[in-house]
Amino acid sequence: MDKSARDRRRSLILVTLCTFLGAAAQILIKSGASSIHAQGLVPTLLAMLFNFNLVFGYSLYGVSTALMVLALRYGELSILYPIIALTYVWVAILSILIFQEHISLFKAFGIGVIVAGVGVLGKGSKS
Repeated sequence: MDKSARDRRRSLILVTLCTFLGAAAQILIKSGASSIHAQGLVPTLLAMLFNFNLVFGYSLYGVSTALMVLALRYGELSILYPIIALTYVWVAILSILIFQEHISLFKAFGIGVIVAGVGVLGKGSKS
């Protein structure tokens, strides 16, 4: 495998990791937001600042953004960026498992469209 192929592969791995980190961040943010019961602007802001799940969730977003920068150094934006859409898939799955959210037929269809779209773009990148 030549260097450019290794760089493209590394970029795909990094952006896929970004999808997992982004999904974990969203779950943590939802969990943190649900636990805030303060009333008023200042108490709510203080509660947000000292909420571990919120702070850690936003920190994961920061790490994900840094990894995306590294991924974009050698990968094609038109291929890598749509992969980020997989974050929605992971969030939907985690929401079902963690928050016992229900998924409608239309949501399931939408998730299928996202997965198919990412797959089509991935196949298109090999030509």
